[in-house]
Amino acid sequence: MGDKPLEIILLEPYLTGSHAAWAREYAAHSRHRVRILGLEGRHWKWRMHGGAVTLARQFLAEGLRPDLLLATDVLDLATFLALTRKVTARTPVALYFHENQLTYPWSPGDADPSLCRDAHYAFINYASALAAGDVLFNSDYHRRAFLGALPEFLAAFPDHREPESIAAIAGKSRTLPLGLDLRALDGPAPPRVGPPLILWNHRWEYDKNPEEFFRALFRLDEMGVDFTLAVLGESFRKFPPIFAEARRRLARRIVHWGFVESFADYAAWLRRADLLPVTSFHDFFGAAVVQAIHCDTWPLLPKRLAYPEHLPIERQEEFFYHDCDELVRRLAEVCRDMGSIRRTPTRSLVAHYDWAMLAPVYDELLADLARGGTFAVDSGARLG
Repeated sequence: MGDKPLEIILLEPYLTGSHAAWAREYAAHSRHRVRILGLEGRHWKWRMHGGAVTLARQFLAEGLRPDLLLATDVLDLATFLALTRKVTARTPVALYFHENQLTYPWSPGDADPSLCRDAHYAFINYASALAAGDVLFNSDYHRRAFLGALPEFLAAFPDHREPESIAAIAGKSRTLPLGLDLRALDGPAPPRVGPPLILWNHRWEYDKNPEEFFRALFRLDEMGVDFTLAVLGESFRKFPPIFAEARRRLARRIVHWGFVESFADYAAWLRRADLLPVTSFHDFFGAAVVQAIHCDTWPLLPKRLAYPEHLPIERQEEFFYHDCDELVRRLAEVCRDMGSIRRTPTRSLVAHYDWAMLAPVYDELLADLARGGTFAVDSGARLG
C-alpha cells in the first residue's frame, strides 16, 4: 500500500458533541481520505441497537469500498459486518472506544439497571470488540478498566461464558489518545488580576461529582479565602440539586453561571480562569480538563481515572490530591499564592494531544492496521 493515502470510512452512529469533534477534526487533519458515515446524536440506546442497520444500508447503497473501517463504540459492529459481509469480509476493521457500557456509571434516574436490561449495551461493546480486527482506547485507564470488567461481566451469564475471549480482545487492544484541536482555543489572554477565578467546565451530571466540588468551595468560602467562580458546562432538564444550592450560597462569588453556546466564548473563559479543581468519579479521558490545562488554567486533579496519564510523573505532586480535605487545603494554598501560579504556564504539558502531533500517529497506526501489521502506541499517552 506504500505511502498512498487510505480510503477510510469512519462509522459514527452518534455524531454529536465530542464524538463529532473527534471524527471531523481527524478527517480534517489526516493525510488519508476520511469519510464520515454518521447518524444524528440522539437516542443513544436506539443508536446502539439500530444504528448498525441504517449505516449498513447506507454503506451498501453508496457502493463504498474502503481500505479500512474505523468504527466507534456506539456501533453494533458485529451486526454491521454481518449485514455488509459481501463487501467487507476482507476489509480491516478498527474499533475506537470513547466510552464503554461495562464501566460507565448508570444515571440514578435510569430504569434499565433495576429492570435487568442494562447488560445488553455492555454486550454490544463486548461483541464489537470481538468482531474488530483491532481495538483502540482513548486512554490506558480506559483500556485497563474495560478489560478488567470483562471477567465479572461474563461470569454473570448462565453457561458458555467464553472467558478465553478476554485474552483475545486484550491481545488486539492498545491505547490511542484522544486528539484535540487545542490550537482552536488560542486567542488574546486577558490579564489575570484580582481574586483567583475558579472554573467548572463539565457537564452538570452526577458522574462529574459536583457535590464534592461545591462542598470544597463552601469550605473555602467559610475560611474567608477570596475567589470568584465561573460555572460553564452543559446542563439538562434535570441536574443535581447541588447546583441550585451553590448558586444561592456562592452568589457573591459568581461571575458567570451557565452553558455558553459559542466555542469562542468558552475558550475565552478558559483563558481567563486560574484554577480547575476536578472531582469527577468518572472520566475515560477528560477532554475538558486537557483543554483547560492548554489554556494555562492550573489543575487540581484526583489521583485516579485517566488524569495521571495527562501530566509528567515528575510534576504530579503539584497537580494531584487524594481526598476532599487535601483538595480544600491545596485550593486555599494556591488561592493565596496566585502570583506564582499565574506566572507558571501549563500548556506545554498537554501539547502532545493536539492534532498537529497526534494526526500523524493516527495516520501511521491506521495505515499499519490496513496492512495487517501491529503498530505499537505508547500506552502512557505521552507521545512526542
